[in-house]
Amino acid sequence: MKKLSAITSALILGVSLVLSGCGSAEPKAPEAKQEVQTALVPIEKMGFLTVDTCAAQGAFLDCYLENYMCGTDGCYKENAPGVFGKVQLVLFSHEDGVSYNVDTTHIDMKMIDKGINRNEVTLIGDFDAATNTIIVKEFKAPPPPKKSFFKGCL
Repeated sequence: MKKLSAITSALILGVSLVLSGCGSAEPKAPEAKQEVQTALVPIEKMGFLTVDTCAAQGAFLDCYLENYMCGTDGCYKENAPGVFGKVQLVLFSHEDGVSYNVDTTHIDMKMIDKGINRNEVTLIGDFDAATNTIIVKEFKAPPPPKKSFFKGCL
């Protein structure tokens, strides 16, 4: 009985080595790595449109407008007038508490100006999960605030 199980084990080991290619004269070619392509997913998100530095600090309404020109508080002291820095727009979603990078190459920046530093901005486009970026195809700015009865009376 022991001889039979030893012979069976040896045969199984031999067959598995032959099938795996171990001991063959020619080495196996390494398998080509396939790059994972992330598909763009249609998305519609509403939130607060700001820059990444303000979103990271949690300073949404307190975000100075100079951040939208050159990227940081007080950057106007270092940059010459009219010189713009690299600014990354983000949409902070109140629903899930996540900041999404915003790619605005497909729309006119004049439209984006209506929603800067405002809440309830809606972005419609495609979502790239690999870079956490919303590629904007449509933009809906919130309506302007309504006039208050007490405005100017206080």
